[in-house]
Amino acid sequence: MAKMDFSADFLWGTATASYQVEGAAYEGGRGPCIWDTFSRRPGAVYAGENGNVACDQYHRYPEDIALMAELGFKSYRFSIAWPRIIPEGRGKVNPEGIAYYRRLCEELRKNGIHTCATIYHWDLPQPLQDEGGWTNRNITGAFKEYANVCYKELGDLVDMWITINEPFCVAYLGYLWGVHAPGERDQKKAMAAVHNVNMAHGIAVSEYRKTGLKAPIGITWNPNTPRAATSREEDKKAALISRAFNTEIFIFPCLGKGYPEHITKNFPDVIPLKEGDLEIIAQPIDFIGVNFYTESPEAADEKAPYKYTSKPSWQDTTAMGWPITPAGLERQLLWLTEISKGAFGKAEIPLYITENGCACDDIVTPAGRIHDKERIKYLQKHLAVCADVIKKGVPLKGYYVWSLLDNFEWAYGYAKRFGIIHVDFKTLKRTPKDSAYFLRDTIAGFADI
Repeated sequence: MAKMDFSADFLWGTATASYQVEGAAYEGGRGPCIWDTFSRRPGAVYAGENGNVACDQYHRYPEDIALMAELGFKSYRFSIAWPRIIPEGRGKVNPEGIAYYRRLCEELRKNGIHTCATIYHWDLPQPLQDEGGWTNRNITGAFKEYANVCYKELGDLVDMWITINEPFCVAYLGYLWGVHAPGERDQKKAMAAVHNVNMAHGIAVSEYRKTGLKAPIGITWNPNTPRAATSREEDKKAALISRAFNTEIFIFPCLGKGYPEHITKNFPDVIPLKEGDLEIIAQPIDFIGVNFYTESPEAADEKAPYKYTSKPSWQDTTAMGWPITPAGLERQLLWLTEISKGAFGKAEIPLYITENGCACDDIVTPAGRIHDKERIKYLQKHLAVCADVIKKGVPLKGYYVWSLLDNFEWAYGYAKRFGIIHVDFKTLKRTPKDSAYFLRDTIAGFADI
């Protein structure tokens, strides 16, 4: 067996999101968010489930942090709930919300765990959605206000900031395909959301630089960097078109490259761009967060809306039905390294895997153990890629497994389990799975591939 080698300062972490784990939806002064509303829509979420209780981390965070410390994790990536900080989206700040996140960060630090805070992970205050949400350019002003509150009230306790998680999902799943909150299906609205999310990121970074805080700040993308289904030129072009729509439209403007040529050339009016916007978006960042789960093969399709379509894969799949493609992670990290070289005058921009993991159909044995061998195999393959690309010059500085806990998996409710710690959603009992112990050994330097 080969040993995986990572540097002593490689940052090992685990990740969650506020709506998925916190619960306490009607406690502590929290206001309603779009997922509260969406979850009440018939058929929107599996079995009509919601995040009202979730994993109850709002009350149980000391137990979760103790488990992280016991497993050897060095960082916890959590998200701040906008409606817990500013319940109406703008205006009055909720001191109970501030107090909760300060307690969380203080407990993490007490246990020697680095704090990585995501400012926005999809739980938009409902009052802002009532004004159009991410389709309304005015949301950038509300986000500026919210981000500044986070910096002021939590800046002394946060070691690493992420502005927005997966703009692709915010814009497309929420406003184009309607499978996530707020559940709209409108191309014009979706493209407005793309631009406004990009703007919000740039504004948040710009405001951060005024604070004097020194912790690094970046953004997390879930880049779709597909491969061509065949060696035909039309399929190679289809893969490039897919990448432009799903990935470059978010990454390029943030790196100072403007919107991708395919978008500006073939869809010149699709982005509601105003003079000076690109300069606002392209604020220098300290790192890039990468969420990776799978890769798809794309082929040309003249009947499809954007002239490409995804094709079936041969690989084994996770419980989500997603093909397991560690080679896709290597392709993605190499591509991101190449396109980000020289951005903002930097030789390279550090990368972090801010999410990677898989859903499995976990079974609890009579002895109370969860032998999730398929998840361990998935993690082994992807961590082997991480170790290998570092040798190839990729500036990969850390890895966060998704997820610390089984949790509310958005439109799938509680039907899909991504956690390395099992949660009994009736009793909320936590039980580490074998994958948690595998990662414990990996962090300690003893795991093989």
